[in-house]
Amino acid sequence: MKTCKEQEDIICPEIFSGEIIADRKSYFQPHLAEVHSVEEVKRVLKELYKNKKIANATHNMYAYRFRKKDSNSLFQDCDDDGETNAGGRMLHLLQILEAENVLVVVSRWYGGIQLGPDRFKHINNAARQILSACGYVKDKEGKKKKSKKK
Repeated sequence: MKTCKEQEDIICPEIFSGEIIADRKSYFQPHLAEVHSVEEVKRVLKELYKNKKIANATHNMYAYRFRKKDSNSLFQDCDDDGETNAGGRMLHLLQILEAENVLVVVSRWYGGIQLGPDRFKHINNAARQILSACGYVKDKEGKKKKSKKK
């Protein structure tokens, strides 16, 4: 097990944030980073939580998939952060898009009005938007779309 000092030595991958989706006073914002290990996932999450706005979000759901560089094993996991089934749905999106070496986090700020199933639509759309913007969505011929990283 790595010590806190060893985890801090891991360089945080670049984090991209997408556009906010608003609905009935609730807000959803996606974030994405290229990751190749669980340690990098933890480092990205730690970096995101340094932002007080993100740390104070009602939910920060995430899903990731990556292949270790030295093996062909695929690692994947997700977390709902209290938004039941949201992480699993995000992971399913990564699977059907065959996205690898990526962590997607969607922050939700609850506005006091229950959205019902619409919340999953917004979470999915936010995740898909950042994946597409960063070049993780393949076109119909199976090639990744050209990256539009900002």
